[in-house]
Amino acid sequence: MNIALAQLNYHIGNFDLNTEKIIQSIQTAKDQKADLIVFAELAIGGYPAKDLLKNRAFIQLCEQHIEQIKAHCKGITCIIGAPIQNKDGEGKGLFNAALVLQDAQVIYAHKKGLLPDYDVFDEYRYFEPGRNFHCVTVNDTKIALTVCEDLWDDDDTNSYVGDFMDELRQENPDLIINIAASPFSYVHFNNRVEVLRRNVIKANCPLIYVNQVGAHTDIIFDGRSLVMNKKGEIVCRLKAFQEDFSTIQIHNLETYQAETVGSEESEISLIHQALILGLKDYFSKSGFKKAVLGLSGGLDSALVAALACEALGSENVLAVLMPSKFSSGHSLKDALDLVTNTGCSHHIVPIQDVADSFEHALSEVFSGMAPGIAEENIQARTRGTLLMAISNKFGHILLNTSNKSESAVGYGTLYGDMAGALCVIGDVYKTQAYELANYINREKEIIPLNTITKAPSAELRPDQKDSDSLPDYGLLDSILYQFIEKEKSAAEIIHLGFDEETVLKISKLLNNAEFKRFQAPPILRVSPKAFGAGRLMPLVAKYPF
Repeated sequence: MNIALAQLNYHIGNFDLNTEKIIQSIQTAKDQKADLIVFAELAIGGYPAKDLLKNRAFIQLCEQHIEQIKAHCKGITCIIGAPIQNKDGEGKGLFNAALVLQDAQVIYAHKKGLLPDYDVFDEYRYFEPGRNFHCVTVNDTKIALTVCEDLWDDDDTNSYVGDFMDELRQENPDLIINIAASPFSYVHFNNRVEVLRRNVIKANCPLIYVNQVGAHTDIIFDGRSLVMNKKGEIVCRLKAFQEDFSTIQIHNLETYQAETVGSEESEISLIHQALILGLKDYFSKSGFKKAVLGLSGGLDSALVAALACEALGSENVLAVLMPSKFSSGHSLKDALDLVTNTGCSHHIVPIQDVADSFEHALSEVFSGMAPGIAEENIQARTRGTLLMAISNKFGHILLNTSNKSESAVGYGTLYGDMAGALCVIGDVYKTQAYELANYINREKEIIPLNTITKAPSAELRPDQKDSDSLPDYGLLDSILYQFIEKEKSAAEIIHLGFDEETVLKISKLLNNAEFKRFQAPPILRVSPKAFGAGRLMPLVAKYPF
């Protein structure tokens, strides 16, 4: 049997566009003599649709477009993900389903059994889990049809899902098909492959895995759909971070060359591709074209500017340089060099007079008090106000340039440098930011070398350095990774050998900054644990650990 894998970039709620892509793919599959075409999880309507799933009109549009797609499934079978109504009379109103369309009919609907509710997922909010599982036969091929998390039972914590997989294996399937909406993180792909491989080995049959590609605000899907033979070897893999299409002969997999996984792309290369896709899709799917950002001459803003120019085109990026009396001459030069290297447009808007006017207005209120962080933050908030004015005037989207290390310890100013519609590198630690800058410069200098090598500084007071307030970024990021990604307590991190005083200081900074992160813009997610929907912490709490 010839099976086509359609890896598409869906747009939530854009039913006409999604359906057009799906129907075009079905026709391509027919032209290539495919017997079956497979699409991703919740392709109808897009994923994650969140509370749109509670909107009756949204579900009706899903149903109407399924009818349109069904009409094209003559002479070919289609497997596609969609929300369907729960007509059982109990539980949530919807199922997350994999529909089998054949001869203009829905001949089978697999209802997802394991609904994730961790990290960025909240499927129990919308869906009822499926409870009856059987293989479906297509062209004499018995298929164990599953939806994404249905196969993620490797820790055996969900005994019900284990029973579900046992049920399907006991029917001796010829093929496993898993349709997915599995988000990218820089550590996820190899884990994903191992989970799929374990299921292949247990069932002793090949597997087809079709994932979404594209970005939906913070969540980025990497695609990389694949086919495994019964040995667990990858014999076909679709592109990363791009739409792709491939047709394979499922009963002839021994003639396909097995691939080596994980050695061809570095972690930083994958992060770079993910951020570019995240930027492109945020703008294209929201209907915007142009971006504005503050360019300080420092690493973070230079990195965001370079990424934005690559993703959107330099003609669509406006950099605003806002020097104060504390800005060094080399910072202004570094910023101008980056403008030259990228070709973006720019304005220089000095802020000193504006900041002075704020301080003058507050002079009576602040009488007798020494200058301090309030005055430093006036500069950051002045810049934020000016950037928002430019954003409003020209209709540009303001990009935030905070990195994950800064966001973690509260090293940013609310309504100042934390302003923006999208935080581009908020899931990139400072140490990763240096790696990413060097990666961007791999062929030619885009980010000025001095920007990368000089000591980082917010330049809000004379001779200020980040190291005045924070540990070395290598140490800071190592400890933060244990707190955030590994979700360890301070005691556990100290037990790993880190200095107790340093760990407790970072723990306090991390916990005290939660109220700032609550008001931060959405962050492009590239790690296994990003700030935002995937890490929900109370704003008012005591952290005795």
